[in-house]
Amino acid sequence: MQKILKILAAASVLLCAAAASLRAQTLTERAAPCLACHGEKGVSETPDIPSLGGQPAPYLLIQLYLFREKQRKVEIMNEMTKGFTDDDLRNFSDYIAKLPPPPALADTGDPVRMQRAGALITQFRCNSCHTLTLEGRENIPRIAHQREDYLARTLHEYKTNTRHGYDGVMAEVTQSLSDAQIADMAYFMARFR
Repeated sequence: MQKILKILAAASVLLCAAAASLRAQTLTERAAPCLACHGEKGVSETPDIPSLGGQPAPYLLIQLYLFREKQRKVEIMNEMTKGFTDDDLRNFSDYIAKLPPPPALADTGDPVRMQRAGALITQFRCNSCHTLTLEGRENIPRIAHQREDYLARTLHEYKTNTRHGYDGVMAEVTQSLSDAQIADMAYFMARFR
């Protein structure tokens, strides 16, 4: 009986050690699955997946919280964040916010379309909340150099009320936008200089 107890005790120690080593992973190791989709350096190369580099930490924290609580429903993100503690949310937000922002596209865009879209950016006050450089601040995301496809989809989701923000500003702003205006604005933001 004592031999069985010793074996069980040894097995218990090994299981605890294995669990401790999983918890001891570095933040870089834990963030690897995130960056597999969002880009190794925080610059996404995957359609409809946003670049996370250069996003403000408070904005990232809120988004991770919304995913964890399933208030923002994206199945893979809900699954990835379901076991996150509040400390995990803060640590991941801080880590990801330190990644460099996406570089400007080499394609500077059609000048006529850029001018037309720039006027829309001013008219709908995008450069007020997201800053004149569209870099975002605090709980407002960086939209400069974001993926064009992601920007268009997100604006459309706000317009159709299928994506809910933590306040109603984006739903209100996008209500009167046409599909063509949404496409132009996403085009502009992705190429912003």
